[in-house]
Amino acid sequence: MSLSSLTRALRSLSLTQPALLSSQTRPRAISNTQLSAPPVTLLAAVGQCRGFLTTVSLDQNRTLWKQMEKYTIKPMGMKKTGGRDHTGKIRTHGIGGGHKQRYRWIDFQRLRYEPGKDGRAFDEKVVEVRYDPCRSADIALVAGGNRKRWLIATENMQVGDLIKTSGVIGRMAVSANEGDAYPVGALPVGTLVNNLEIQPGRGAQYIRAAGTSGVLLRKVNGTAIVQLPSKQQVQILETCMVTVGRVSNIDHNKRIIGKAGRNRWLGIRPSSGLWQRKGGWAGRKIRPLPPMKNYANLPSISAQ
Repeated sequence: MSLSSLTRALRSLSLTQPALLSSQTRPRAISNTQLSAPPVTLLAAVGQCRGFLTTVSLDQNRTLWKQMEKYTIKPMGMKKTGGRDHTGKIRTHGIGGGHKQRYRWIDFQRLRYEPGKDGRAFDEKVVEVRYDPCRSADIALVAGGNRKRWLIATENMQVGDLIKTSGVIGRMAVSANEGDAYPVGALPVGTLVNNLEIQPGRGAQYIRAAGTSGVLLRKVNGTAIVQLPSKQQVQILETCMVTVGRVSNIDHNKRIIGKAGRNRWLGIRPSSGLWQRKGGWAGRKIRPLPPMKNYANLPSISAQ
């Protein structure tokens, strides 16, 4: 009996009812005869008048790990967006798939005092240096006092190293070791730096990628001029914090992808493959260096 009902349902679906798209479907009332029919026929009738949602809101997929207030060193789960915003529309192309990743909260504000120890220099010990799937550089777990936190690792940072953080600018330039953090005004001219702040207390925003470093060019009237890896020069206040040395994983730009599947592991989708004629953007251009950016006149975050 069930086989004959399934046969009649398939025959009516393929012969009498044309295939409808989701945008062309219209709701239809189900008659009493269809209600008394076998379950297979009823499901076929309902399936013909039901459309499919192709774009849905992704609010339920948003992980609020960026809005957490209490710091933690535990890896946090992330849900992939595929380059789509909260409405479901693609905003960034070339993103999709990839291996599952977990986010480790990096503390970019290096000068973060513990309660009751404001203004004092403090040391931290490197507990672990490991790979981070969410960035090109390696990260280091450091411990000092009553806390642990993740930092961007420098080139020669190893387990057991002691790194120093100080917010004092003395009369003489300090002789800092790699991994130490000081205000840019406390370092000698010519020092290689990374994790550069552009506003005091805001946290590092420049020179965070693998193998990159900037150069402290000169200090003028309470400000410092730093050359970024792109040769762009920025002028910042001398109280902005920097880390001494070069960012870890210096061979990141020499890695060999090897096959198209590895880019899919990394969450990088291929382009459409449509041939496009190369215009004037493709040739080599010799342009003068851009003018220096001045961040010294902006209000301080700590003063607000």
